[in-house]
Order: sequence, then C-alpha cells, then structure tokens
Amino acid sequence: MTFGQLSSLFADAGCQRLYAKALAENDNSKNQVYVGPGFQALNLFPNAGITPDSSLKNPIFKAKLKFGWLLENGSVSPAPGAQLILYPQYPEVRFSGFLRGCEKAPSGLMNARLPGRVLFLGVTADGRVLGFVTDRESPTTVEFHAKVTQSLTGTFIEIPLPNRGDSTVARQKLLAELRRVHQLGWIDSKQLDSAGLVKPCNAAQCGGFTLEAELGIPKNSDAEPDFLGWEVKQHTVSNFDRIDAGTITLMTPEPSAGYYHENGVAAFVRKYGYADRNSVPDRLNFGGIHKVGLRHDTTRLTLSISGFDMTAGKIVDPAGAVELVSETGEVAAAWAFSKLFEHWSRKHAKAAYVPSQCRKDPARQYCYGDRVRLAEGTDSLRLLKALGAGSIYYDPGIKLEHASSAKPKHKSRSQFRIASRSIAALYERVAVVTL
Repeated sequence: MTFGQLSSLFADAGCQRLYAKALAENDNSKNQVYVGPGFQALNLFPNAGITPDSSLKNPIFKAKLKFGWLLENGSVSPAPGAQLILYPQYPEVRFSGFLRGCEKAPSGLMNARLPGRVLFLGVTADGRVLGFVTDRESPTTVEFHAKVTQSLTGTFIEIPLPNRGDSTVARQKLLAELRRVHQLGWIDSKQLDSAGLVKPCNAAQCGGFTLEAELGIPKNSDAEPDFLGWEVKQHTVSNFDRIDAGTITLMTPEPSAGYYHENGVAAFVRKYGYADRNSVPDRLNFGGIHKVGLRHDTTRLTLSISGFDMTAGKIVDPAGAVELVSETGEVAAAWAFSKLFEHWSRKHAKAAYVPSQCRKDPARQYCYGDRVRLAEGTDSLRLLKALGAGSIYYDPGIKLEHASSAKPKHKSRSQFRIASRSIAALYERVAVVTL
C-alpha cells in the first residue's frame, strides 16, 4: 500500500482528520504510546468522557475512546479497551488498551519494541478514532518519511486527507467567511433556530447569535466547536482599534456538584442570593465577580480550586474541582475537573475572537471588525492556572423571579469570563489577523 492509498483508506472510512506519529521503541502495549506533554491530546482525539481514578499511588484521569483498527479492506476491528490516560504528575498523555479485546489488532507491531514504525490515527465526524500502524520497511513508511519533513519527535502531526484538506484549509475558510461578514457592514440583529429559520433577535447577547447566523450556525448550547473545528467568540468593543478591550464570556457550564447541583437553582438562590438591587419586586439575584481566594462581599462565598497546586501548576487530586465555598465550609457549587476538561477540550481547542459593535437606531444592528484573533494550543492546565491567577473569574447571572409565588421562575447562567487582553494566558499561540 502506498502512502496515498492509506490516506484514501482513511478518507473512505469517514475520517475528517488524520494524524501520524513516528513510534519509539518504548511506544508499545506494555509501556503505552506517548501522545504528548500536557493535556493537549484531548483537543485532537474525541473521547467518551473523562473520569478520575484516585485509587492509584499516583492518581490519573482516563478518557475512553471509540477506537478501532482500520484494516486494508476498509473494515474496522473494534478495540473496546482503548483509552487515553492523563498523568497529572508529569503532566503527559499516553494511549493505552488499544489491543485489548480486539479480534484483528496489529499485535505483532504494537507488542514489541520495534524502531521505525509509524502510527496513523484518523478522526471521524461522529467522534470515532481509527488506527493503522506500519513497520519500518513498509513502502507506506518510506514514502511517508520522504514526503513529511516536519519533525515527528514525541508528537502527532496532521496529514491532509483527499478532498478534505487539513487544518490550514479550515482556517482559510473561516477567515474568508469572517471577511465576508465584515464587509457586510451593519447587519440586522437575528438568530438561526435549530430548524434553520432566521428569526429576529432583540437581547444583549444577540451579537453572538447574529454572527453565528451569518456563519450558518444554529442557536444551541452544543458543546462542540462552531465552525470547521473553530469556536467563534464574538465580543463587544467600543473601538475596532482596541480589539483587546472589554471582557469575554468563555463558557457557561452548570455546576456538577455542591448545594446548587443537589438542591436546584431556586434553593441555591434562596440560600445564597440577595434581593434585587434595582428594587424589582419579589426577585432574588445571585451575581458578582468571584475570583479564586477572594471572598465576595455580597454572596459571602469564596471561589477556590481543590486538588490543584497553584504554586507548582499541577493537579494533585484528579477528583478535585473548582468550588464556591461558604464561610462555614459548605460547597455551594462545584465544577469537577473531569467535567470542565471535557467541555474545554472539545469546544475551545481553537478559537476565533471576533470584535463587534452594536447600534439600536433605527433598529438593533451589529457590525464586525476587520481584525480578529485566532487562538490555538490550549489545554485544561492552562485553564486552571488562569483561574488560580484570577485572570478567569466566575461572574454568574442567576435570578429567581416571583420568588414568593407558588410558581417561581428562575434563570440560570453560570458564566466564566476573562478580560479580553488576557486570553493569551490560555493559548500557546494568538495571532492577530487583518481580514
């Protein structure tokens, strides 16, 4: 099989992206396959959920994969034991269990300490990962090394697929669309519903909905990237020459533990909220900027990170969480590391930050700037470090209306935000692109 034929085999199997890694002798079933430093591998390979394992001397995270070995006839032999293992103490990620329970696994190549092998991993649109390995003498391996000049030491590189291109093509398509939107000038405020119908929008958050509608993205709370693997984040500025001004809402995950999770939004607001400061009758609010280590004067809650050594920048307990803690030590709300990591790695691996302005006369309209920021190379450890440093903060917008009635109405919005100028703390690379 030639290198081109192998690429076509992955494309025919439904793969949208293809990665390759030259395997070291230690990259085998006994020692596991080294995927890379930090937790960035979670951005490349979709998983079925991250779970902490604190039963070991050195606790770890496990991320199960929907994995199978791709055969030369185009069929797939499932490997149900395949998983990524995240080692916080280093930190690094390894690939494990890829032979267990697999009927036609390449055991001869993946059991032994053999130099010169190449591992190919393809990712399908429905979140499966397909693998193929070649030996040192394979024509595929020889041709691959002849064509690929980029260093393969320790990490995966992306291989363009027939008729699909690679991440560079996706980047170009995104920029072309953002250029088109910028050139439209003022756009009537709108939103695209799940059925693909354009509807008017008249709320503060319509800047994002209008941009998404122009890009063909329906209004939803899906935890997947918006456009060809890119998360598109609109943010408001008063001057397009200062695109790093203002604040950006990064994500709005609901708490996965604590009093909020166990008793519901209404009970949480009654216990920790306060009467509306604008004298709206019978309404309770819970809001305000909460930063790690600082008690909030109104809610009297303190944001903290359990299981994370902020000095060393390392996770010491995978069962840890970002928590809102009361003065008596009660956990009012918590976001488990595993849940935060799932959300962040799936949706924020690559993000485009697009500045916008709004006008309300003669009607609500938006326009989008001619410079955008493309951010790449994040992982969950950067997220925790930014939280610990106070760059990211919890700034909820939660309310309970008709609080004393038999049918109170609540709104839940647990948002984590960051100053626009600080987003570089979350990524390896942030490029300012003039459209």
